[in-house]
Amino acid sequence: MMIDNLKTGLKVSLASILLKIFYGTNRKDVRGRHHYQSLIHEGKSVILTVWHGHLLSIVHDLRNAPVNAIAGTHRDAEIISQIAIKWGWNMMRGSSKEKGEVAYKEMIRALKKSGSLVFITPDGPTGPAHIPKPGVIRAAQATQSAIVPISVHSTSSWEFKNWDTFYLEKPFGKIFIEYGEPVFFEKGQNFDTCTKILIEKMAEVEQYNLQVANNESL
Repeated sequence: MMIDNLKTGLKVSLASILLKIFYGTNRKDVRGRHHYQSLIHEGKSVILTVWHGHLLSIVHDLRNAPVNAIAGTHRDAEIISQIAIKWGWNMMRGSSKEKGEVAYKEMIRALKKSGSLVFITPDGPTGPAHIPKPGVIRAAQATQSAIVPISVHSTSSWEFKNWDTFYLEKPFGKIFIEYGEPVFFEKGQNFDTCTKILIEKMAEVEQYNLQVANNESL
């Protein structure tokens, strides 16, 4: 067990250094931070959502910020979770398939604290891609927290395909990040309607961010 912990610790330290190099050498165009910062300033809680494939850019962008985050319990999530902890995040472990209710209750407790910031990949950790799991909407309704959809686009990245495409940005490129306008759901609002709205809002932010990136490349 001690050897396994040592190996994991070394992997986390090495991965943390590499990610800081990869993402730190990229130029960034980050827009819309005020959409969540103003709400936090008012004492309202916010759920930040980005599709699973782009989570690394946001983990780096919000390093050292007081973020509570949901991460899966599978082995692949362990390294990223430990890196996020190393960068100042508080991780809540669980997924729709394992310890989901535990993670959900922790998320609710976090959101009930004034001005809390919770990060989640609504389609993670096992997909299907770009289809939100129920937890993010249920939590937003239960706590009346805002959901702020996020889009990431980069000029150069490695792509790893599993159930979705997972992006690791290459060094010396440019990363475009758009924090969209907040979305609010009423407690009694139809769940299917909420799901459709969230998918549409995520798509709108993605389209706008991609447009900005494409215009700059012209």
